[in-house]
Amino acid sequence: MTVSETVAGPSIEDFERARDIVSAVARRTPMESSRHLAGRLGVPVYLKCENLQRTGSYKLRGAYHRISALTADERERGVVAASAGNHAQGVAYAARELGIRATIFMPVGVALPKLEATKSYGADVVLAGDSIGETLQAAAEFAERTGAVIIPPFDHVDVIAGQGSLGLEILEQAPDAATIVVAIGGGGLAAGVASAAKQRAAQLGRTIRVIGVQAENAAPYVASLAAGERRDVPVVPTIADGIAVYRPGVLNFDIIRDTVDEVVTVSEDDIARALLVLLERAKLVVEPAGAVAVAALLAGKVLADGPIVAVLSGGNIDPLLMQRVISHGLAASGRYLTVRVGLPDRPGQLVRVAELLAGTHANVVEVLHTRHGRGLQISEVEIDISVETRGPEHRAEVVEVLRRAGYEPVVLDD
Repeated sequence: MTVSETVAGPSIEDFERARDIVSAVARRTPMESSRHLAGRLGVPVYLKCENLQRTGSYKLRGAYHRISALTADERERGVVAASAGNHAQGVAYAARELGIRATIFMPVGVALPKLEATKSYGADVVLAGDSIGETLQAAAEFAERTGAVIIPPFDHVDVIAGQGSLGLEILEQAPDAATIVVAIGGGGLAAGVASAAKQRAAQLGRTIRVIGVQAENAAPYVASLAAGERRDVPVVPTIADGIAVYRPGVLNFDIIRDTVDEVVTVSEDDIARALLVLLERAKLVVEPAGAVAVAALLAGKVLADGPIVAVLSGGNIDPLLMQRVISHGLAASGRYLTVRVGLPDRPGQLVRVAELLAGTHANVVEVLHTRHGRGLQISEVEIDISVETRGPEHRAEVVEVLRRAGYEPVVLDD
């Protein structure tokens, strides 16, 4: 595989070959326009729906391209990978399609839907380790013992070329795109998309911006790019677990440093809001890591100077996590309000508060009534009341109505 002389990464010919190889299994996923996001940003916004890809994410592209390049001897030895989610499914599916034995190591606490999906693609799944670090070590020991070929999730030129097939696809579907916004974890997707898209744009005699997005709680590229070299960062738990890495990949860092124009970060609230917007407005189920590009747009982290493509990189989300994230997103979007109100301990007070809330058209969903709150007098009670609201302005209206009625509401979910 050659390296481009003008743009870091595989050459445009390598990306084109990878696209042809990957097309044997990867769907040409839809490119949907978003009127809601376009209205907010003032420019056309397109959503590249890799959440609808086979196995539920873009990972299939890189895994299939890497495995397809194995020699006959390597294929005979089989492949091994360590992953808690999308990479596991991509490797399992790709190996099955190529008739190669796959062993996937997953953490003991892996989400059941991801475990069952990986098994369903025919891989031998081994649960090992309580953390992904321990799981990686177990996979490395297996490879040493058996000769199985390790398929890395991002730090390999074949993987990067496979992911870069997505960059070519984006410019075929949205030839007027001025900016591509893409998630960065270890960097395989961003490196491939940025290098392929910039080389294709150069062929067309124009330029294109690529913006990378990381979760605030796991942002090694921000620190590494600032330092000019790869740096480790502590990873705080994040709902965007699919991009939670502590160190950039070696090849990925070099390519991203030279081809990605800017790397921005988004908060947990930003991600939850984006997931909710995609569900409500676009009717798309997207995992938290797959929604960070839209989160960056909603948070005002990307300069809107022309048509934008936001890559929805995956849709594999545990229904239980989805339930929690939607609730968090509703609260972050001002759609929930929980207030604590002190009341005299006499009949009719709770009814009066309920009538005030009904007058604002706020829907009560939960009430907690207690006489045992800290600092309460014997003649006082306290209620925590949760209501559904229509947004920040409606929240403020509800609080103000309670204040005007003589209460002192304390907002609990700020």
